[in-house]
Amino acid sequence: MNMLDQIRAAIGADAVLTGSDMDRWCQDWTGQYISQPIAVLRPRHTQHVSQIMKIAVATQTSVVPVSGNTGLNGGAHAIDALMVSLDRMNTIETIDTAGRTATVGAGVILSNLHDAAGADDLIFPLTFGARGSAMIGGVLSTNAGGSNVLRYGNTRDLVLGIEVVMANGNIMNLMGALHKDNAGLNLKHLMIGAEGTLGIITRAVVKLFPKPQAYATAMVAVASLDDALTLLHAVQEATGQSVEAFEYMPRAYIDGHLKTVAGARPPFDDTYDVNILIEVGATAPRDAQPLPDGSVPITSLLEATLGEMLDTGGVLDAVVAQNDTQRAQMWARREAAAEIAFAKRPFVDTDIAVALPDVAVFLDRMTARLATLDPTATELVVAHLGDGNIHYTAYPSRDDDTLKSAIRSAVEDEVQALAGSFSAEHGVGLSKLATMQRRKDKTALTTMRAIKTALDPQGILNPGKTIPHGDIV
Repeated sequence: MNMLDQIRAAIGADAVLTGSDMDRWCQDWTGQYISQPIAVLRPRHTQHVSQIMKIAVATQTSVVPVSGNTGLNGGAHAIDALMVSLDRMNTIETIDTAGRTATVGAGVILSNLHDAAGADDLIFPLTFGARGSAMIGGVLSTNAGGSNVLRYGNTRDLVLGIEVVMANGNIMNLMGALHKDNAGLNLKHLMIGAEGTLGIITRAVVKLFPKPQAYATAMVAVASLDDALTLLHAVQEATGQSVEAFEYMPRAYIDGHLKTVAGARPPFDDTYDVNILIEVGATAPRDAQPLPDGSVPITSLLEATLGEMLDTGGVLDAVVAQNDTQRAQMWARREAAAEIAFAKRPFVDTDIAVALPDVAVFLDRMTARLATLDPTATELVVAHLGDGNIHYTAYPSRDDDTLKSAIRSAVEDEVQALAGSFSAEHGVGLSKLATMQRRKDKTALTTMRAIKTALDPQGILNPGKTIPHGDIV
């Protein structure tokens, strides 16, 4: 039998798609990466993935795992490779309310896990705009971040156990629900964020948390990013470190939202340069239960804190959501970021992180650098300001690869000068490979390559992604 016939015999003919049946997997969300796989495979369980890998090793065929295909960096791009979609491995096996964990398949859609946990008054706190299509396997493979990192941490912080199919088809079972395990190297953390280059994550045990019984959400205008950090610290102190999200949207972003999204409304009657979405989550009944006058303590506390800062000039304007509809409108503004950023072309999109006090420094320096490279270029910024993650997009005046490369290099320069990271939460994929080669610590790159070679000696797992080839410069 040829390779595809072997795979059909192993996992079922209906799980092997070719020709036009592959179309829905062959273009990523950005439209920049068009795949041409040999076939799209849709295994139903871990043993199927294992069998696929054993056949791939025997035939020396590349394998590219794909989940919701919502990545922004080409991490699931496949040319002359087997694309393994995990969408059928979508079972939420257990919700353990006592242990506050969920055991899930890699194909579980993030919003479905949110709903299942919510039925037991629990949350899986990882969240971002693509939660309706992103899958657990993908968010683990990229170590996704999102809006709630400030309180709950990145994906790595939310995972207790994983199951992984290695390049040779062997299954590595790390599915314990342990909060402490010092038994050797942390292979779980090695696999999370590896973007499918070291193994294919098939199942996971993730942490759940008490569902906030009330949210206090506001749009706040301040004079500067320094004032924004003062605001963050003040609300953290007032609420006992209960800030869940702290999102920065400058004037240009608000303008882009109004132009791009039908029915969009401005956050304030006046316009401001620095606009912040802040959300506090209350789990204690004393903070969440409405008082006889109908007020909610956590909302009243946020209002009082903002009121004091309005009086002293630390806050210029504020609107506090009074109901779920107003809260949803505030979040819709922030979650339209990808739609706004990619509405204009050509673009150079980046995903960087710096220390909190350096956010303003980076933005000031980068605005100046962009003007020297391309005087008529424009830029768009939105940031998870509470954890220093900036999504910086530049729009050059012409679609010139040399110019775009120079802009990206300028971003790298400024990030490196501030001891930051050029990849905060979206992964490396294809689009940041050159940056990895130029900017990553040489010893770190050498170590990554050694690990890749040891675990995948044929180099068939998601080849050409994340870990660059060629000379280290």
